[in-house]
Amino acid sequence: MQGKFELTQLPDAAGHFGPYGGVFVPETLMPAITELRLEYEAARHDPAFQAELQGLLRDYCGRPTPLYFAERWTEKLGGPRIYFKREDLLHTGAHKINNAVGQILLAKRMGKKRIIAETGAGQHGVATATVAARFGCECVIYMGKVDMERQALNVARMQFLGAEVIPVTAGQATLKEAINEAMRDWVTNVRTTHYLLGTAYGPHPYPMMVRDFHRVIGEEARRQILEIEQRLPAALVACVGGGSNAIGLFYAFLRDPGVRMIGVEAGGRGIRPGDHAARFQGGRLGVLQGTKTYLLANEDGQIELTHSVSAGLDYAAVGPEHSYLRDAGRVEYAFATDDEVLATFHDLARTEGILPALESTHALALVRARAKEWTNDQVVIVNLSGRGDKDVHQIAEHGRSHDLL
Repeated sequence: MQGKFELTQLPDAAGHFGPYGGVFVPETLMPAITELRLEYEAARHDPAFQAELQGLLRDYCGRPTPLYFAERWTEKLGGPRIYFKREDLLHTGAHKINNAVGQILLAKRMGKKRIIAETGAGQHGVATATVAARFGCECVIYMGKVDMERQALNVARMQFLGAEVIPVTAGQATLKEAINEAMRDWVTNVRTTHYLLGTAYGPHPYPMMVRDFHRVIGEEARRQILEIEQRLPAALVACVGGGSNAIGLFYAFLRDPGVRMIGVEAGGRGIRPGDHAARFQGGRLGVLQGTKTYLLANEDGQIELTHSVSAGLDYAAVGPEHSYLRDAGRVEYAFATDDEVLATFHDLARTEGILPALESTHALALVRARAKEWTNDQVVIVNLSGRGDKDVHQIAEHGRSHDLL
């Protein structure tokens, strides 16, 4: 494992997490990338910026979020004491608002009044449309046509908030293609537009910046668990698509060697080409959409098809910091299949009265399957990164809980 100090001092000045990260964008975007990097460097040390950000997180978004002891689920599983970090209780229903608020304040500093974004599950799109409305900005959201159909509720929410939602029909018509279209828009309108990228991915400074805006998750959880249990958790568990909610939870604990961390990817229908989105299960090093990282590609370097029941995890690559942490041995990466996720959704709904987002349910599914790995006196924190209102129609189509439990 790399030194504890090194793990919390990355990326370097060029945006590298070891061999991962960097900036791989068209020359026309370099001025915008440089402007954003310099503006963020100034803002992160500006007390006025930080005060405005903290005020919005508290008064507009609803921070701090609770750390909830899932008493009945703990008893049912017979393993560790399970706590949920309740990011699902934030304004807009997911952790995505943390980053959206931070980036809209940067856009304001740069004088950019047009905001574009990509979205898969729609939660980042809703968060972006929300902050654009709050700050009086034009907002355009790119979303794969497949995702628009399975996340129709969030499409309506974005439109109510004044955003233009543009369907993307190329390729699989999911998140990867939505990012492609957003980047094409950015190239065309770079002088007036800020690309509010939604996960800890893309060219530097996005992976670092998005991580920093989500660090509040783990910082709160660390304080809360010490207050409640007077000790650190044995493990942290979070789902990993691009990886923003996971790195947001993990980062504050990287210097604590006794805290195990597990990121859970989308196992889909099983680990076969085209049936999953688990990048660390047979993925390879490559460059996609601005950064170097692990991705799902064939021997010729062509990006493979992906699948997940959760639109937000249905993506061929993973954030570069996660690739580094995996190589360093600091974070473990596992996967949960669609069937495991759907069964866990129904189980949690009937045990705790909580409908979790399908993305977050991947983390819950791992805890459900592996509960016996921990003793009754150990503590596990799961990042409940979003609520499942958006997924109700899709889950209903997969059948009732008796068929799944």
